[in-house]
Amino acid sequence: MKEMNKSVDIEDDFPYKDILYLEHHTSLNHPRMSLINRAGQFSPFAALTGYDDKVKETARYTDSEIYLDEEKEEIIRNKLNIIEENIKNNMEITITYFVKDKRKSGGEFKTISGIVKKIDTFKNEIIFTDKNKISLDNIIDICIDCESL
Repeated sequence: MKEMNKSVDIEDDFPYKDILYLEHHTSLNHPRMSLINRAGQFSPFAALTGYDDKVKETARYTDSEIYLDEEKEEIIRNKLNIIEENIKNNMEITITYFVKDKRKSGGEFKTISGIVKKIDTFKNEIIFTDKNKISLDNIIDICIDCESL
C-alpha cells in the first residue's frame, strides 16, 4: 500500500498516525459494494414487523350499525313494493345501506344510485342493472325519484 501525502501535522502521540494516510484497501477477490447497497446497511430496522399496520388499523374509524324501528322498516318495505311494481319503468333510486367491517366491530354507510333490475326475495337482495347487489337487511334508507345527493 502506498502512503498518501500528509496535509496536516499530527502529534507524535496520536495512536493511529501510521495508518491514517494509507489508501483504502481494495480486495482482489470481492468487488466493491455499490453505494445503494452500502446505504441499505444503515436503514432503519423494523423489529416489530406489522406493528405500524396494527396501529393504523386500530386508529381506523368505523361507524356503529343503526337498527331501524318498526315504523322505518315499514316505510322501507312500502318503498320496495313501489320499486317492484314499477321495475319496468327503469326508475332511478338511491339506497343508503350499512356494510359491516371485516376486521373490527362496526362498519360504514354507503350510498348507491341506479336502476333496479330485480328484487330477489329468495336471496333477500336488491340487484341493480350495473350488477351491484345489496342485502335487504342492510338498507337504512331508500329514495325514489330523488336527485343525486
